Amino acid sequence: MDTMSEARLQTQQRSSRNGRETSLWSSGFGMKLEAVTPFLGKYRPFVGRCCQTCTPKSWESLFHRSIMDLGFCNVILVKEENTRFRGWLVRRLCYFLWSLEQHIPLCQDAPQKIMESTGVQNIISGRAPGGAGEGQGPSLVKKEVQRILGHIQTPPRPFLLRLFSWALLRFLNCLFLNVQLHKGQMKMVHKAAQAGSPLVLLSTHKSLLDGILLPFVLLSQGLGVLRVAWDPRIFSPILRALLKKLGGLFLPPEANLSPDSSEGFLARAVFHEALAPLGLWTGALAALRSLRGWGRGRRVCARVHLAQPFSLQEYTINARSCWDSRQTLEQLLQPIVLGQCTVVPDTEKEQEWTPVTGPLLALKEEDQLLVRRLSRHILNASVASSAVMSTAIMATLLLFRHRKLLGEFSWLTEETLLRGFDVGFSGQLRCLVQHTLSLLRAHVALLRVHQGDLLVVPRPGPGLVHLARLSAELLPAFLSEAVGACAVRGLLAGRVPPEGPWELQGIELLSQNDLYRQILLLLHLLPRDLLLLQPCQSSYCYCQEVLDRLIQCGLLVAEETPGSRPACDTRRQRLSAKLLWKPSGDFTDSDSDNFEEAEGRYFRLSQQSRCPDFFLFLCRLLSPLLKAFAQAATFLRQGQLPDTESGYVEQLFQFLQATAQEEGFFECADPNLAISAVWTFRDLGVLQQMPSPAGPMLHLSPTFASWDNQEKLEQFIQQFICG
Repeated sequence: MDTMSEARLQTQQRSSRNGRETSLWSSGFGMKLEAVTPFLGKYRPFVGRCCQTCTPKSWESLFHRSIMDLGFCNVILVKEENTRFRGWLVRRLCYFLWSLEQHIPLCQDAPQKIMESTGVQNIISGRAPGGAGEGQGPSLVKKEVQRILGHIQTPPRPFLLRLFSWALLRFLNCLFLNVQLHKGQMKMVHKAAQAGSPLVLLSTHKSLLDGILLPFVLLSQGLGVLRVAWDPRIFSPILRALLKKLGGLFLPPEANLSPDSSEGFLARAVFHEALAPLGLWTGALAALRSLRGWGRGRRVCARVHLAQPFSLQEYTINARSCWDSRQTLEQLLQPIVLGQCTVVPDTEKEQEWTPVTGPLLALKEEDQLLVRRLSRHILNASVASSAVMSTAIMATLLLFRHRKLLGEFSWLTEETLLRGFDVGFSGQLRCLVQHTLSLLRAHVALLRVHQGDLLVVPRPGPGLVHLARLSAELLPAFLSEAVGACAVRGLLAGRVPPEGPWELQGIELLSQNDLYRQILLLLHLLPRDLLLLQPCQSSYCYCQEVLDRLIQCGLLVAEETPGSRPACDTRRQRLSAKLLWKPSGDFTDSDSDNFEEAEGRYFRLSQQSRCPDFFLFLCRLLSPLLKAFAQAATFLRQGQLPDTESGYVEQLFQFLQATAQEEGFFECADPNLAISAVWTFRDLGVLQQMPSPAGPMLHLSPTFASWDNQEKLEQFIQQFICG
């Protein structure tokens, strides 16, 4: 769910207030009005499709072309037409009548289903520890199950649920101007729910209000009430009884959820059969806690994105067939960083940063890998289905010092849409830019220059850090081109000085094999949670995709060499032996070319007038992360080790802040970048984690204890950074 402030098409200029600087915010730009709409012609990107490789049946059965044309609806807009009644009294009571007509399915046989579940039956029959075989008869165990189940939940009361939904509807209308939902996305969820299998919903929680919006949207769209688990220690008995009647679930006191605990087997078995992750009350309290800040501001708009559902059973079957050999980051990159090897191994990177929890450790190693790869699929779908907001586009333009904000804002919006990412705004261009700047007014300053023009300047320090975080939301849309541009920069680093003219860089011939190598090196260096690569996609396929994107956007042009086959020759050719052993999932349209002929293919940087600025724009998208990595390599000489992971992250973050004050590049002063750098260096073998009485401690690897190897590491990272 993305929250955005009110942006009406009929936005008028507001009167000046609070002095001279405020008058600059409301002053006109003196430009011709141009409408920016969230679509190109009649085409609007439909985002959030599931993986066609791992779930082809879901990809096809839960989607139809007509879904794309259904458009948006406002889920909190309830009128007379939304009820069965008509009349002037209905128009005044439509919220209450609508809540009475909501269908709330009640599972009357839930206690019996839990009693008959496999886990509970194993304990009753004595086949599991803590059951009838340890001194308790089956009848006593059944009574204990009923007692635990009564503590966890009681049958929900439909009237209380409808009353609460009415109050929630009124509250949301006071808080939001509208809540948009794509009817096509909702139709796909309805199709999945009609299949009869349980529907599991995962939220990325981009806002504290997600917990109140998502359950309400699902209830209003006829998908029923979700249940949420609570810790009973934080509520009084009266409030706990009320919440249980509203559908709340409460953990029994003895339900220690750690899998290696010898107590509470029965409570854990019952609780695992009854828990669901979300409910109406999670966001209700969060919204009430933050009501003070929201109540003083203007009403805002919100959009709820729902990615395409897919069958977990289908994914489990197909995902296991896509596994291949993998190596650690230390095995892949460390020999190349130290100059001991120049060939990049033809294998995938093994890098899993999924939090290791008790339930995950209880699974088999094969199932753990399945869960981790499923999480990467879900993360990819959630990012792809999220709309890019106007503040992200404006922050990117301000960070890269674009002067013509009106024209560049329109251009960057169009480029985002062309890459299949949706945007969360529409309206007059001038009004959009003015409104977006008003949202960022705490982080930018407006200065009036000659002839009535306005100069927008980011405020140094925390303002630049905030703009960098907003700009990061735009990176997924341009990630392939950004990786390719930084790889080209690394390839040219040893030939042309970074400050050299563009014409000089365009003279250099870039072979396809060298481009593949540089792209692979950068792919291995960057964290997987940034790249958002799907587990079923090989690195080679992604390298070819990056190269194709650079050609499509006009940065690279093919160079015909004497005796080579023309690049435009698409006739069918015999597949080489090297291509035949590749898994079926690794084929793309461009893979039909002979691998051996890649050595004879060369490219040049395009000499079009727009290419230098676009190349620099793409390189700077990855600059905050890469510069944080480079500064982390520099910090190896001053860091205090051994230290805990959190302690060393804090050391590095303070160093990034101090460096930002000296150099004026505040985009790196982000604690998340410090965490990514420490984790990457740990995987690379620069830092080693060793046990100690105080817990795991980070030590500097003996290999990188020498300044010479530290310098090699820093130079390896610096080659991808464009000044």
